[in-house]
Amino acid sequence: MHNFAKLFAAIALSTAAAAPALAAPETYTVDGTHTFPRFSYSHFGMSTQLSRFNSTTGTVVLDKAAKTGAVDVVIDMKSVDTGYATFNGHIQGEDFLDTAKYPTATFKSTKVTFQGDKPVSIDGNLTIKGVTKPVTLKVTNYINMPHPMLKTDAIGADASVVIKRSEFNAGKFAPHVGDDVTVTISLEAVKG
Repeated sequence: MHNFAKLFAAIALSTAAAAPALAAPETYTVDGTHTFPRFSYSHFGMSTQLSRFNSTTGTVVLDKAAKTGAVDVVIDMKSVDTGYATFNGHIQGEDFLDTAKYPTATFKSTKVTFQGDKPVSIDGNLTIKGVTKPVTLKVTNYINMPHPMLKTDAIGADASVVIKRSEFNAGKFAPHVGDDVTVTISLEAVKG
């Protein structure tokens, strides 16, 4: 019986040594050259205006085994790009983004909800002009794969939410200029 116990212990140890380690959270750095938050709104009911921010930094933490994640993004509000230099300056004024006082906006997740292996929504706190509100981003596209050029693990995603700009003290000309603003972020992040 003693030899059987030794054999059983040896098998258990060898099995444990051969088993793959449990996955751990992995950190991905936002690729600022392929990550662009955009916002759109109704302009007097005549057209939908679309603008973007050209400078975004942050991290995504992903635990594939546990199906959990975290997103922390910082947007340089002075990098707003409306397609028209004069309006870029106008929208940075006190009535709208007030970039002199609030040069950045942030999104920090509080919960990531998965369906299978893919996130479908991200709850978090959005801060614009010093005002923080809870929002839920709907993930409309997600992929996790080796980056074709960089040869390292990467994430690509699109997510969006509708906010009221008046809730962030940026409501001048509402409702003529739409109070509802659709914020969409197209994000790429690379492990390492």
